[in-house]
Amino acid sequence: MQIDNSLKSFQKKMEETLSSLTKDLSTVRTGRAHTSMLDLIKVEVYGQLMPINQIGTISVSDPQTLTIQIWDNNNVKFCEKALRESDLNLNPIIDGQILRIPIPKLSEDRRKDLSKIVNQQSEKNKISIRNIRRSGMDFLKSQEKNKIISGDENKKLSNDLQKLTDEYIAKIDSKIREKEQEILKV
Repeated sequence: MQIDNSLKSFQKKMEETLSSLTKDLSTVRTGRAHTSMLDLIKVEVYGQLMPINQIGTISVSDPQTLTIQIWDNNNVKFCEKALRESDLNLNPIIDGQILRIPIPKLSEDRRKDLSKIVNQQSEKNKISIRNIRRSGMDFLKSQEKNKIISGDENKKLSNDLQKLTDEYIAKIDSKIREKEQEILKV
């Protein structure tokens, strides 16, 4: 049935929103080194902005240190500049073509700031889920108006869509709680 496929497409959009949140949360610094925290850093090289992971190999050398093996020696300074100017509060050390990036301990104030950032991301994604629900409800209303589905079917499918929305909002809340615990853990 076409309506069921449409509901599946709304569920797929909600799943994509949840995946986007997961990716965004992986870039939030928690005081431990992990390569995904540099995913959003762009470096201006060759006349364009490139993700730092396309300029060198990023690895975790110990729980408090990241290393980046820059492939082109000319790009070392550009990468260092991008890291220093990022909002991650990083201070890379140049060692030939390798950048060593000590990950400083998070202060209590910084932990609270990161927690607020995580909550803002949560709200942004919840709004996105609600917008998907609104699109779905509008779609169902138009289907009923065009006599493709009955009023009872519209009500049942609207309830299904609301349950789906509630499920994804709960998943977002769960991911946010996990990330906040990770950030606030001393």
